[in-house]
Amino acid sequence: MPANAFGTTAGEFLAQRPQLFEAGFVGPLLTLDTAAVEHNLRTMAAWCDEHGLKLAPHGKTTMAPQLFQRQLEHGAWGITAATTSQLRVYRAFGVQRILFANELVDPQGLAWLSRELDADPDFSFCCYADSLRGVELMAAALTEHGGTRQVDVLVEFGVAGGRTGARTVSQARAVAAAVAAEPRLRLVGVSGYEGEVAHDVETSSLSAIDGYLDEFRALVVEFGEAGYFDQLDEVIVSAGGSAYFDQVAEALTRPWPEGLPVVPVLRSGGYLLHDDGFYRVRSPFGREHRLAGAESPFRPAMRIWAQVMSQPEADLALLTMGRRDVSFDQGLPEPQVVRGSDGEIRTLVADSCHVSGLADQHAFLTLTGADVRVGDWVGFGLSHPCTVLDKWTLIPVVEGDEVVDLVRTYF
Repeated sequence: MPANAFGTTAGEFLAQRPQLFEAGFVGPLLTLDTAAVEHNLRTMAAWCDEHGLKLAPHGKTTMAPQLFQRQLEHGAWGITAATTSQLRVYRAFGVQRILFANELVDPQGLAWLSRELDADPDFSFCCYADSLRGVELMAAALTEHGGTRQVDVLVEFGVAGGRTGARTVSQARAVAAAVAAEPRLRLVGVSGYEGEVAHDVETSSLSAIDGYLDEFRALVVEFGEAGYFDQLDEVIVSAGGSAYFDQVAEALTRPWPEGLPVVPVLRSGGYLLHDDGFYRVRSPFGREHRLAGAESPFRPAMRIWAQVMSQPEADLALLTMGRRDVSFDQGLPEPQVVRGSDGEIRTLVADSCHVSGLADQHAFLTLTGADVRVGDWVGFGLSHPCTVLDKWTLIPVVEGDEVVDLVRTYF
Protein backbone atom coordinates (compact mmCIF):
# COMPACT_ATOMS: atom_id res chain seq x y z
CA MET A 1 0.00 0.00 0.00
CA PRO A 2 1.16 3.58 -0.56
CA ALA A 3 2.88 5.12 2.44
CA ASN A 4 0.51 8.08 2.36
CA ALA A 5 -2.44 5.70 2.80
CA PHE A 6 -1.31 4.78 6.30
CA GLY A 7 -3.68 6.19 8.89
CA THR A 8 -6.66 6.34 6.53
CA THR A 9 -9.55 3.92 6.27
CA ALA A 10 -9.98 1.88 3.10
CA GLY A 11 -12.97 4.05 2.22
CA GLU A 12 -11.04 7.28 2.69
CA PHE A 13 -8.21 5.98 0.55
CA LEU A 14 -10.51 4.80 -2.25
CA ALA A 15 -12.36 8.13 -2.22
CA GLN A 16 -9.14 9.71 -3.51
CA ARG A 17 -9.58 7.60 -6.70
CA PRO A 18 -5.97 6.37 -6.51
CA GLN A 19 -4.21 5.40 -9.73
CA LEU A 20 -2.20 2.20 -9.67
CA PHE A 21 1.08 3.68 -10.92
CA GLU A 22 0.71 7.17 -9.46
CA ALA A 23 -0.61 6.62 -5.93
CA GLY A 24 2.64 5.22 -4.54
CA PHE A 25 2.03 1.47 -4.47
CA VAL A 26 5.20 -0.57 -4.10
CA GLY A 27 5.94 -3.81 -5.87
CA PRO A 28 5.51 -6.61 -6.35
CA LEU A 29 1.79 -5.95 -6.45
CA LEU A 30 -1.10 -8.34 -7.11
CA THR A 31 -4.21 -6.79 -8.65
CA LEU A 32 -7.67 -8.08 -9.53
CA ASP A 33 -9.53 -6.80 -12.58
CA THR A 34 -13.06 -5.79 -11.62
CA ALA A 35 -14.52 -6.28 -15.11
CA ALA A 36 -13.13 -9.82 -15.33
CA VAL A 37 -14.47 -10.73 -11.89
CA GLU A 38 -17.94 -9.45 -12.74
CA HIS A 39 -17.91 -11.23 -16.10
CA ASN A 40 -16.94 -14.53 -14.45
CA LEU A 41 -19.63 -14.14 -11.79
CA ARG A 42 -22.32 -13.57 -14.42
CA THR A 43 -21.04 -16.30 -16.72
CA MET A 44 -20.98 -19.03 -14.08
CA ALA A 45 -24.31 -18.02 -12.58
CA ALA A 46 -25.98 -18.09 -15.99
CA TRP A 47 -24.41 -21.43 -16.89
CA CYS A 48 -25.53 -23.07 -13.63
CA ASP A 49 -29.05 -21.71 -14.08
CA GLU A 50 -29.18 -22.99 -17.64
CA HIS A 51 -28.01 -26.46 -16.63
CA GLY A 52 -30.14 -26.82 -13.48
CA LEU A 53 -27.27 -26.80 -10.98
CA LYS A 54 -26.69 -25.21 -7.60
CA LEU A 55 -23.29 -23.65 -6.94
CA ALA A 56 -21.41 -23.69 -3.64
CA PRO A 57 -18.06 -22.22 -4.75
CA HIS A 58 -15.05 -23.29 -2.73
CA GLY A 59 -14.08 -20.32 -0.60
CA LYS A 60 -10.51 -21.56 -0.04
CA THR A 61 -9.62 -20.09 -3.43
CA THR A 62 -9.87 -16.52 -2.16
CA MET A 63 -10.75 -16.58 1.57
CA ALA A 64 -12.21 -13.15 0.87
CA PRO A 65 -15.65 -12.56 2.43
CA GLN A 66 -16.19 -9.59 0.09
CA LEU A 67 -15.95 -11.97 -2.85
CA PHE A 68 -18.13 -14.58 -1.09
CA GLN A 69 -20.80 -11.88 -0.86
CA ARG A 70 -20.55 -11.18 -4.58
CA GLN A 71 -20.92 -14.90 -5.31
CA LEU A 72 -23.98 -15.14 -3.07
CA GLU A 73 -25.48 -12.05 -4.70
CA HIS A 74 -25.10 -13.85 -8.03
CA GLY A 75 -27.14 -16.78 -6.79
CA ALA A 76 -24.64 -19.10 -5.11
CA TRP A 77 -26.48 -21.74 -3.05
CA GLY A 78 -23.78 -21.63 -0.35
CA ILE A 79 -20.02 -21.51 0.15
CA THR A 80 -17.72 -24.53 0.45
CA ALA A 81 -15.05 -24.83 3.18
CA ALA A 82 -12.33 -27.37 3.91
CA THR A 83 -11.03 -26.62 7.42
CA THR A 84 -12.46 -25.59 10.77
CA SER A 85 -10.51 -22.33 10.59
CA GLN A 86 -12.15 -21.51 7.26
CA LEU A 87 -15.52 -22.44 8.72
CA ARG A 88 -15.05 -19.98 11.58
CA VAL A 89 -14.15 -17.18 9.17
CA TYR A 90 -17.26 -17.87 7.10
CA ARG A 91 -19.48 -17.77 10.16
CA ALA A 92 -17.83 -14.59 11.44
CA PHE A 93 -18.97 -12.93 8.20
CA GLY A 94 -22.46 -14.40 8.32
CA VAL A 95 -22.38 -17.18 5.72
CA GLN A 96 -25.56 -19.15 6.37
CA ARG A 97 -25.11 -22.27 4.23
CA ILE A 98 -21.76 -24.08 4.27
CA LEU A 99 -20.76 -27.29 2.58
CA PHE A 100 -17.74 -28.65 4.46
CA ALA A 101 -15.91 -30.60 1.75
CA ASN A 102 -13.90 -32.72 4.13
CA GLU A 103 -14.18 -35.11 7.03
CA LEU A 104 -14.65 -33.41 10.42
CA VAL A 105 -13.41 -35.58 13.29
CA ASP A 106 -11.67 -33.07 15.59
CA PRO A 107 -13.61 -32.94 18.90
CA GLN A 108 -12.89 -29.23 19.42
CA GLY A 109 -14.11 -28.38 15.95
CA LEU A 110 -17.22 -30.50 16.42
CA ALA A 111 -17.96 -28.91 19.80
CA TRP A 112 -17.71 -25.44 18.24
CA LEU A 113 -19.91 -26.54 15.33
CA SER A 114 -22.55 -27.96 17.66
CA ARG A 115 -22.73 -24.70 19.61
CA GLU A 116 -22.97 -22.74 16.36
CA LEU A 117 -25.82 -24.91 15.07
CA ASP A 118 -27.75 -24.61 18.31
CA ALA A 119 -27.28 -20.84 18.41
CA ASP A 120 -28.62 -20.28 14.88
CA PRO A 121 -31.54 -22.41 13.63
CA ASP A 122 -31.09 -20.92 10.14
CA PHE A 123 -27.47 -22.07 9.83
CA SER A 124 -27.25 -24.92 7.30
CA PHE A 125 -24.19 -27.19 7.39
CA CYS A 126 -23.10 -30.54 6.03
CA CYS A 127 -19.78 -32.38 6.04
CA TYR A 128 -18.30 -35.65 4.75
CA ALA A 129 -17.75 -39.11 6.19
CA ASP A 130 -15.69 -41.87 4.56
CA SER A 131 -14.93 -44.34 7.36
CA LEU A 132 -16.57 -46.14 10.27
CA ARG A 133 -13.94 -44.71 12.61
CA GLY A 134 -14.75 -41.21 11.44
CA VAL A 135 -18.45 -41.72 12.12
CA GLU A 136 -17.61 -43.10 15.57
CA LEU A 137 -15.44 -40.08 16.44
CA MET A 138 -18.08 -37.62 15.23
CA ALA A 139 -20.80 -39.31 17.25
CA ALA A 140 -18.66 -39.43 20.40
CA ALA A 141 -17.73 -35.75 20.25
CA LEU A 142 -21.29 -34.63 19.56
CA THR A 143 -22.68 -36.84 22.33
CA GLU A 144 -20.17 -35.45 24.81
CA HIS A 145 -21.10 -31.88 23.91
CA GLY A 146 -24.83 -32.55 24.10
CA GLY A 147 -26.01 -30.30 21.27
CA THR A 148 -29.61 -30.55 20.13
CA ARG A 149 -29.24 -30.41 16.33
CA GLN A 150 -28.09 -33.28 14.17
CA VAL A 151 -25.08 -32.79 11.91
CA ASP A 152 -25.85 -33.45 8.26
CA VAL A 153 -23.44 -35.82 6.54
CA LEU A 154 -22.61 -36.75 2.95
CA VAL A 155 -20.94 -40.09 2.28
CA GLU A 156 -17.78 -39.27 0.33
CA PHE A 157 -16.95 -41.60 -2.56
CA GLY A 158 -13.30 -41.45 -3.64
CA VAL A 159 -10.83 -43.21 -5.92
CA ALA A 160 -7.77 -45.35 -5.29
CA GLY A 161 -4.68 -43.22 -4.80
CA GLY A 162 -6.75 -40.05 -4.43
CA ARG A 163 -7.52 -37.92 -1.43
CA THR A 164 -10.28 -38.74 1.05
CA GLY A 165 -13.36 -40.78 0.22
CA ALA A 166 -14.43 -44.42 0.55
CA ARG A 167 -12.45 -46.43 -1.98
CA THR A 168 -15.07 -49.01 -2.84
CA VAL A 169 -18.84 -49.19 -3.12
CA SER A 170 -18.94 -51.69 -0.25
CA GLN A 171 -17.01 -49.30 2.00
CA ALA A 172 -19.38 -46.47 1.07
CA ARG A 173 -22.36 -48.70 1.91
CA ALA A 174 -20.93 -49.44 5.34
CA VAL A 175 -20.35 -45.75 6.06
CA ALA A 176 -23.88 -44.88 4.95
CA ALA A 177 -25.34 -47.53 7.25
CA ALA A 178 -23.25 -46.25 10.18
CA VAL A 179 -24.33 -42.63 9.62
CA ALA A 180 -27.99 -43.62 9.27
CA ALA A 181 -27.82 -45.56 12.54
CA GLU A 182 -26.31 -42.71 14.54
CA PRO A 183 -28.91 -40.36 16.11
CA ARG A 184 -26.45 -37.45 16.28
CA LEU A 185 -25.98 -37.56 12.50
CA ARG A 186 -28.28 -37.34 9.50
CA LEU A 187 -27.42 -38.85 6.11
CA VAL A 188 -28.39 -36.26 3.48
CA GLY A 189 -26.50 -37.26 0.33
CA VAL A 190 -23.32 -38.28 -1.44
CA SER A 191 -20.22 -36.33 -2.45
CA GLY A 192 -17.19 -36.88 -4.61
CA TYR A 193 -14.39 -35.17 -6.50
CA GLU A 194 -13.73 -36.09 -10.10
CA GLY A 195 -10.48 -34.09 -10.14
CA GLU A 196 -8.71 -36.97 -8.41
CA VAL A 197 -9.47 -39.28 -11.33
CA ALA A 198 -7.38 -37.39 -13.89
CA HIS A 199 -5.27 -34.27 -14.21
CA ASP A 200 -5.31 -33.53 -17.94
CA VAL A 201 -7.79 -33.25 -20.80
CA GLU A 202 -6.75 -36.26 -22.87
CA THR A 203 -9.65 -38.30 -24.24
CA SER A 204 -8.77 -41.26 -22.02
CA SER A 205 -8.76 -39.03 -18.93
CA LEU A 206 -12.14 -37.50 -19.76
CA SER A 207 -13.54 -40.99 -20.30
CA ALA A 208 -12.18 -42.11 -16.92
CA ILE A 209 -13.94 -39.17 -15.26
CA ASP A 210 -17.21 -40.12 -16.94
CA GLY A 211 -16.78 -43.67 -15.63
CA TYR A 212 -16.23 -42.43 -12.09
CA LEU A 213 -19.29 -40.18 -12.28
CA ASP A 214 -21.42 -43.08 -13.52
CA GLU A 215 -20.35 -45.14 -10.51
CA PHE A 216 -20.92 -42.15 -8.22
CA ARG A 217 -24.40 -41.67 -9.63
CA ALA A 218 -25.26 -45.36 -9.21
CA LEU A 219 -24.30 -45.11 -5.54
CA VAL A 220 -26.79 -42.27 -5.02
CA VAL A 221 -29.54 -44.33 -6.65
CA GLU A 222 -28.67 -47.37 -4.53
CA PHE A 223 -28.84 -45.37 -1.30
CA GLY A 224 -32.19 -44.00 -2.39
CA GLU A 225 -33.53 -47.49 -3.06
CA ALA A 226 -32.27 -48.56 0.37
CA GLY A 227 -34.54 -45.95 1.95
CA TYR A 228 -31.81 -43.72 3.39
CA PHE A 229 -33.34 -40.58 1.91
CA ASP A 230 -37.03 -41.33 2.46
CA GLN A 231 -37.53 -38.59 5.05
CA LEU A 232 -35.64 -35.89 3.16
CA ASP A 233 -37.01 -33.00 1.12
CA GLU A 234 -33.62 -32.62 -0.57
CA VAL A 235 -30.83 -35.08 -1.33
CA ILE A 236 -27.53 -33.23 -1.80
CA VAL A 237 -25.36 -34.72 -4.53
CA SER A 238 -22.13 -32.77 -4.87
CA ALA A 239 -19.04 -32.92 -7.06
CA GLY A 240 -17.29 -30.59 -9.44
CA GLY A 241 -14.02 -28.72 -9.24
CA SER A 242 -13.12 -26.08 -11.80
CA ALA A 243 -11.66 -28.34 -14.49
CA TYR A 244 -14.38 -30.87 -15.39
CA PHE A 245 -17.63 -29.33 -14.20
CA ASP A 246 -19.23 -29.82 -17.61
CA GLN A 247 -19.00 -33.59 -17.20
CA VAL A 248 -20.30 -33.31 -13.64
CA ALA A 249 -23.27 -31.34 -14.93
CA GLU A 250 -24.04 -34.01 -17.53
CA ALA A 251 -23.91 -36.77 -14.91
CA LEU A 252 -25.81 -35.06 -12.09
CA THR A 253 -28.62 -33.52 -14.12
CA ARG A 254 -29.73 -36.60 -16.02
CA PRO A 255 -33.16 -37.78 -14.81
CA TRP A 256 -33.14 -39.38 -11.37
CA PRO A 257 -35.59 -42.06 -10.19
CA GLU A 258 -39.02 -40.71 -9.36
CA GLY A 259 -39.29 -39.64 -5.75
CA LEU A 260 -35.55 -39.00 -5.31
CA PRO A 261 -35.33 -35.20 -4.72
CA VAL A 262 -31.73 -34.67 -5.82
CA VAL A 263 -30.17 -31.22 -5.54
CA PRO A 264 -26.98 -31.27 -7.67
CA VAL A 265 -24.34 -28.96 -6.20
CA LEU A 266 -21.11 -27.89 -7.89
CA ARG A 267 -18.19 -26.76 -5.72
CA SER A 268 -16.17 -24.99 -8.44
CA GLY A 269 -14.21 -22.06 -7.00
CA GLY A 270 -11.46 -21.29 -9.52
CA TYR A 271 -13.91 -19.81 -12.03
CA LEU A 272 -14.14 -16.51 -10.12
CA LEU A 273 -10.58 -15.40 -10.90
CA HIS A 274 -9.73 -17.98 -13.57
CA ASP A 275 -6.04 -17.84 -14.58
CA ASP A 276 -3.44 -17.76 -17.34
CA GLY A 277 -2.29 -21.34 -16.96
CA PHE A 278 -3.82 -24.33 -15.23
CA TYR A 279 -7.50 -23.44 -15.70
CA ARG A 280 -6.98 -21.71 -19.03
CA VAL A 281 -6.05 -25.14 -20.36
CA ARG A 282 -8.36 -27.35 -18.27
CA SER A 283 -11.53 -25.34 -17.76
CA PRO A 284 -14.41 -26.61 -19.90
CA PHE A 285 -14.86 -23.07 -21.19
CA GLY A 286 -11.37 -23.28 -22.64
CA ARG A 287 -12.08 -26.55 -24.43
CA GLU A 288 -14.37 -25.60 -27.29
CA HIS A 289 -14.55 -29.18 -28.52
CA ARG A 290 -16.39 -30.00 -25.29
CA LEU A 291 -18.89 -27.15 -25.24
CA ALA A 292 -19.15 -26.33 -28.97
CA GLY A 293 -18.17 -22.73 -28.28
CA ALA A 294 -21.68 -21.79 -27.12
CA GLU A 295 -20.71 -20.28 -23.76
CA SER A 296 -18.60 -17.18 -23.11
CA PRO A 297 -15.18 -18.09 -21.72
CA PHE A 298 -14.00 -16.99 -18.32
CA ARG A 299 -11.50 -14.14 -18.15
CA PRO A 300 -8.30 -14.15 -16.08
CA ALA A 301 -8.72 -11.59 -13.31
CA MET A 302 -5.28 -11.78 -11.66
CA ARG A 303 -2.20 -9.82 -12.66
CA ILE A 304 0.96 -9.22 -10.71
CA TRP A 305 3.27 -6.31 -11.39
CA ALA A 306 6.99 -6.58 -10.66
CA GLN A 307 9.81 -4.17 -11.40
CA VAL A 308 13.03 -4.97 -13.21
CA MET A 309 15.72 -4.38 -10.58
CA SER A 310 18.75 -5.77 -12.37
CA GLN A 311 19.93 -6.88 -15.80
CA PRO A 312 23.34 -8.39 -15.10
CA GLU A 313 23.44 -10.26 -18.41
CA ALA A 314 22.12 -9.31 -21.84
CA ASP A 315 19.58 -12.12 -21.85
CA LEU A 316 18.63 -12.07 -18.16
CA ALA A 317 16.59 -9.67 -16.05
CA LEU A 318 15.85 -9.98 -12.33
CA LEU A 319 12.51 -8.74 -11.03
CA THR A 320 11.05 -7.95 -7.62
CA MET A 321 8.87 -11.00 -7.12
CA GLY A 322 9.53 -14.54 -6.02
CA ARG A 323 8.09 -17.65 -4.46
CA ARG A 324 6.74 -15.62 -1.55
CA ASP A 325 4.59 -13.57 -3.91
CA VAL A 326 3.28 -15.80 -6.71
CA SER A 327 2.08 -19.31 -7.42
CA PHE A 328 4.45 -21.80 -9.00
CA ASP A 329 2.87 -25.18 -8.23
CA GLN A 330 0.94 -25.36 -11.51
CA GLY A 331 3.16 -23.32 -13.81
CA LEU A 332 5.37 -20.23 -13.59
CA PRO A 333 4.12 -16.65 -14.11
CA GLU A 334 3.54 -15.60 -17.71
CA PRO A 335 5.01 -12.22 -18.79
CA GLN A 336 2.35 -10.32 -20.74
CA VAL A 337 2.96 -6.57 -20.75
CA VAL A 338 5.71 -4.09 -19.91
CA ARG A 339 5.28 -0.54 -18.65
CA GLY A 340 8.27 1.62 -19.44
CA SER A 341 9.48 4.86 -17.94
CA ASP A 342 7.26 6.79 -20.36
CA GLY A 343 4.17 5.21 -18.78
CA GLU A 344 3.14 3.42 -21.94
CA ILE A 345 2.11 -0.22 -21.61
CA ARG A 346 3.29 -2.51 -24.41
CA THR A 347 2.17 -6.07 -25.01
CA LEU A 348 5.06 -8.50 -24.97
CA VAL A 349 5.45 -10.63 -28.08
CA ALA A 350 4.89 -14.32 -27.41
CA ASP A 351 8.12 -16.21 -26.71
CA SER A 352 10.12 -12.97 -26.41
CA CYS A 353 10.80 -13.72 -22.74
CA HIS A 354 9.83 -16.22 -20.06
CA VAL A 355 10.26 -16.80 -16.36
CA SER A 356 12.92 -19.47 -16.05
CA GLY A 357 12.98 -19.64 -12.26
CA LEU A 358 11.98 -18.11 -8.95
CA ALA A 359 13.94 -17.46 -5.75
CA ASP A 360 12.33 -16.28 -2.53
CA GLN A 361 12.26 -12.63 -3.65
CA HIS A 362 13.52 -12.74 -7.25
CA ALA A 363 12.14 -13.77 -10.62
CA PHE A 364 14.57 -14.82 -13.34
CA LEU A 365 13.29 -13.47 -16.66
CA THR A 366 15.10 -14.95 -19.63
CA LEU A 367 15.05 -12.54 -22.58
CA THR A 368 14.83 -13.84 -26.14
CA GLY A 369 13.93 -10.61 -27.92
CA ALA A 370 11.91 -8.56 -25.41
CA ASP A 371 13.03 -4.96 -24.81
CA VAL A 372 13.03 -4.82 -21.01
CA ARG A 373 15.13 -2.38 -19.00
CA VAL A 374 15.99 -1.77 -15.37
CA GLY A 375 13.17 0.24 -13.80
CA ASP A 376 10.45 -1.09 -16.13
CA TRP A 377 7.38 -2.76 -14.69
CA VAL A 378 6.30 -6.12 -16.10
CA GLY A 379 2.76 -7.43 -15.72
CA PHE A 380 2.41 -11.20 -15.38
CA GLY A 381 -0.49 -13.59 -15.71
CA LEU A 382 -0.63 -16.27 -13.04
CA SER A 383 -1.61 -19.91 -12.85
CA HIS A 384 -3.76 -21.54 -10.15
CA PRO A 385 -5.54 -18.90 -8.03
CA CYS A 386 -5.69 -21.17 -4.98
CA THR A 387 -1.97 -20.64 -4.37
CA VAL A 388 -1.84 -16.94 -5.26
CA LEU A 389 -4.20 -15.15 -2.90
CA ASP A 390 -2.91 -16.90 0.23
CA LYS A 391 0.23 -14.75 -0.13
CA TRP A 392 -1.69 -11.46 -0.02
CA THR A 393 -3.76 -9.86 2.75
CA LEU A 394 -4.99 -6.69 0.98
CA ILE A 395 -5.43 -6.69 -2.79
CA PRO A 396 -6.25 -3.70 -5.02
CA VAL A 397 -9.15 -4.20 -7.42
CA VAL A 398 -8.65 -2.13 -10.55
CA GLU A 399 -10.68 -0.70 -13.38
CA GLY A 400 -8.04 0.25 -15.89
CA ASP A 401 -5.43 2.03 -13.76
CA GLU A 402 -7.88 3.22 -11.10
CA VAL A 403 -8.07 1.32 -7.82
CA VAL A 404 -11.80 0.92 -7.16
CA ASP A 405 -11.75 -1.46 -4.19
CA LEU A 406 -9.51 -3.32 -1.77
CA VAL A 407 -10.11 -7.00 -1.03
CA ARG A 408 -9.06 -8.38 2.35
CA THR A 409 -8.22 -12.07 2.64
CA TYR A 410 -8.39 -14.22 5.80
CA PHE A 411 -6.09 -17.21 5.32
